[in-house]
Amino acid sequence: MVEHVYRRAQAAASLAEVLVATDDERIRDAVLRFGGNVRMTAANHGSGTERLAEAVRELRCDIVVNVQADEPLVEPAAIDATVEALRESSDAPMSTARCALADSAELADRNVVKVVVDAEGYALYFSRAAIPYRMAAGDGVPDGVYKHVGLYAYRRNFLLHIAALEPTPLERVERLEQLRVLEHGYRLQTVSISGAPVGVDTPEDLERVRSLIANGA
Repeated sequence: MVEHVYRRAQAAASLAEVLVATDDERIRDAVLRFGGNVRMTAANHGSGTERLAEAVRELRCDIVVNVQADEPLVEPAAIDATVEALRESSDAPMSTARCALADSAELADRNVVKVVVDAEGYALYFSRAAIPYRMAAGDGVPDGVYKHVGLYAYRRNFLLHIAALEPTPLERVERLEQLRVLEHGYRLQTVSISGAPVGVDTPEDLERVRSLIANGA
């Protein structure tokens, strides 16, 4: 699975280098077997952001992209769109992706992270709850709410800064590390993409992804 993510990230035109950050020697060995670039990190990180910050601390780069290792079907175009959103934003130190929610069931699902944005696409809030609250009766998904896609692009210096800060109250409550950015008053640009990749969180997800890959996904 890690190799699939790695190869798709390599296909993104916006990325000059791809590396895997891990504290697991088994993952390191697997990456080395397929010829990938890997960097070992400490085992006590509380979030992926902290691990990423350690991995790039000695690298010379302007923008760092976090691609989750459990997203073997991530689209290179989605990576490029997230990077471009950050490049085009003069006042945001970070960007992420969003897509349309499929239906009201996704809106109610706490495992689906929702994001509401302002008129310029900057994130107002992320939540596992169904936001915004609907005062009037109605079905479907309200306007202005999206499904968050876990792709992140950071300006390198901001990544090192935000990773060094303590977790914030809303971040702890929702268990969403991107809320640390908003709670500290920083702007977070979002970009709309066509859809969220199928992630792997359960054995059933893994079988579904294997089938999709076998059929040319």
